[in-house]
Amino acid sequence: MRSIWNGAISFGLVSIPIKLVNATENHSISFRQIHTEDGGRIRYRKVCELEDREVSQSEIGKGYEDADGTIIPITDEDLSHLPLPTAKTIEIVAFVPTDRIDPLQMDAAYYLQAGGAPAAKPYTLLREALKRSNKVAITKYALRGRERLGMLRVVGEAIAMHGLLWPDEVRAPEGVAPDTDVTVRDKELDLADALMDTLGEVDLEDLHDEYREAVEEVVAAKAAGETPPESPSAAPSGKVLDLMAALENSVRAAKESRGEPTGREKAEVRQLPDRKTARTAPKQTGGKKSTSTAKKTAASAKKATKTTEPAKKSASTSRSSTASTSKSTASKKTAATSKSTTKKTAAKKTTARKRSA
Repeated sequence: MRSIWNGAISFGLVSIPIKLVNATENHSISFRQIHTEDGGRIRYRKVCELEDREVSQSEIGKGYEDADGTIIPITDEDLSHLPLPTAKTIEIVAFVPTDRIDPLQMDAAYYLQAGGAPAAKPYTLLREALKRSNKVAITKYALRGRERLGMLRVVGEAIAMHGLLWPDEVRAPEGVAPDTDVTVRDKELDLADALMDTLGEVDLEDLHDEYREAVEEVVAAKAAGETPPESPSAAPSGKVLDLMAALENSVRAAKESRGEPTGREKAEVRQLPDRKTARTAPKQTGGKKSTSTAKKTAASAKKATKTTEPAKKSASTSRSSTASTSKSTASKKTAATSKSTTKKTAAKKTTARKRSA
């Protein structure tokens, strides 16, 4: 990898020669500006305003524009003599725990490459010291015409440096959070936790730039004279009226995407039929159920017939009996009942005497 800066790490009195290498690369697709009528390239030419002519890169230098519009030329030699210890040195100023660094401050990332064999021992010493301390090193360095803040940490077997914004360059989140009072219920938090657990973790290596792949497909189709693929219609987005329903649907969708059971049968809400309609229009059933129902109905009818026949016989017998016979029968039943009651009372008394003896 090509280095973009050469210098040294100042670790107390220890100096470690290093080379600064970009740790990231940009894979985004870049477009050229063209003339839409004929497809000609649109180019920007660097022209000197005083001479009204195009100049080459070797003729271009730096200049600072003063408040009155005056241009003050600044050369690389002028910048190389800046009275700063960080002009060619990454100066370590402190070691702090990782959680002391606000991610909002993190900027570009670089790898620090040991500058030759003499740098191997001090480089390894600093790397192992960072590992054992579980801390990061806060540094100051100068790059591209300005002094910057940095953070050193261990990545694999290398030392990486993240450029950091100065604290006064990070804006406070004023006016960003909702200014209305909102109450979040425990059930809503439980569903949010369930959604987080369902989504789970992800291997960052599995993530890729789908937008770039789609653009590449469009470019390939246009180059082959084919019709570019159409994007699928996006799901309609609307206002969330029921937060609980939205969370439940999100959990269910996440489980379905992972092939997990969703319990849709339990969560599904079905509309009950109208009572009047259910009475007047009974539910139709299949053939087997209809046959069994018919059998049960026939059996019930037979039982009802058997019960009715004795009742009819009893009714005819009672009608044929005379009033005198009814009175005689009633008096006999009363006498029998009285005798039975007397016998039961005597038996209870005899039992009680035996128990007391």
